[in-house]
Amino acid sequence: MTRLFCGIDWAESHHDIALVDHGGDQVAKLRISDDYPGLCALLELLARHGDSPDAPIPVAIETPRGLLVAALRATGRKVYAINPLAAARYRDRGSVSRAKSDAADARILANILRTDIKAHRPLPADSELGQAVAVLARAHQDAIWDKGQLVNRLRSHLREYFPAALLAFHGSGKLGLDSAYARAILTSAPTPAAAAKLTRGQLRALLNRAGRLRRSVDEEVERLRELFRSEQMRQLPLVEKAMGNQTTALLRQLDAACTSSDVPSNATEEAFLSHPDAQIITSMPGLSVMSGARVLAEIGDDPTRFADARAVKAYAGAAPVTRASGRSHIVVARTVKNRRLAAVGYMWAFAALRSSEPRAHYDRRRDGGERHTPALRNLFNKLLGCLYHCLRNRTLYDAEKAFPERLTLAA
Repeated sequence: MTRLFCGIDWAESHHDIALVDHGGDQVAKLRISDDYPGLCALLELLARHGDSPDAPIPVAIETPRGLLVAALRATGRKVYAINPLAAARYRDRGSVSRAKSDAADARILANILRTDIKAHRPLPADSELGQAVAVLARAHQDAIWDKGQLVNRLRSHLREYFPAALLAFHGSGKLGLDSAYARAILTSAPTPAAAAKLTRGQLRALLNRAGRLRRSVDEEVERLRELFRSEQMRQLPLVEKAMGNQTTALLRQLDAACTSSDVPSNATEEAFLSHPDAQIITSMPGLSVMSGARVLAEIGDDPTRFADARAVKAYAGAAPVTRASGRSHIVVARTVKNRRLAAVGYMWAFAALRSSEPRAHYDRRRDGGERHTPALRNLFNKLLGCLYHCLRNRTLYDAEKAFPERLTLAA
């Protein structure tokens, strides 16, 4: 039977389908709606052209997520998520007129599989629990990033009219603008004028209501009262009041962000700890339950996803890129990578410095002339390779095998 390939040009309300054979001829095309009847129409079209559980027709689409992708993956077929930039380059290969249509794009995606299927990877066959961990871990990571952006916006806004608030809550050793204490006090007194009027009793009540302080409440009350009543540059009264209203609005958003970052945290930890890979992942130095969940979310639990350790290192951006042409030969950091995995990798390597073996590896790189970030990236590269080995062989981390003693040659 002639092998067929399916391309889907994805859109919000409808999708264009194209089927091509091994010679590149289009044998069918269809436009379906983005709902269950549309999915049934697509599966019926595939079935009419020889699709079966034993020989499913592979599908190329420009997105790795969504209900349509999930439904197609549930049928057991290989689904290839083609980067839109790559699809655009293929479009230029077939036509120089820069003409574009949804039906033509679907045909291009099908032809990508026909000609270069080995150059693209199908979506991994992660388990249901693995996919659930990915959703929860990414939601928590997004909430953390959103909270960080709001804190930066609040800090920038306070600099314009309320420097005493930054002296009180922002900086090393301070409570932090995202702390419950800072949010409670700034909500009650969003302007310098209102903050200066806070009494000791009011400050003490606000701090106690926000939670238990690690330091003396009375000392904190005196510190805040002194800062709020110190001489500072001020905006005009009406301008200051207006900026206080904006601070109140930002604090409401920050309150919601802090709450939303706590909700998926517990669910993520619970789902991750029930995963069979959790014990292996958390045996690695520097990986906690939450950071381990983020690592699992990005590398998945499909053992066939990566061909070797080098593939997962490249995917994470831990492995460098060599650019050689003629006499030019340079090695640079990889910029095309999974940014979520790269972000958690930096924290992972930094936390691993508390262990002696990773610390010794990092120190050797630093002694060799590398700066902090490249040395930390190299440590992440090393640890990621160790994790791949442990997951592949179903073994826990062993420091002696991961970082064997370096032999010193006799003179």
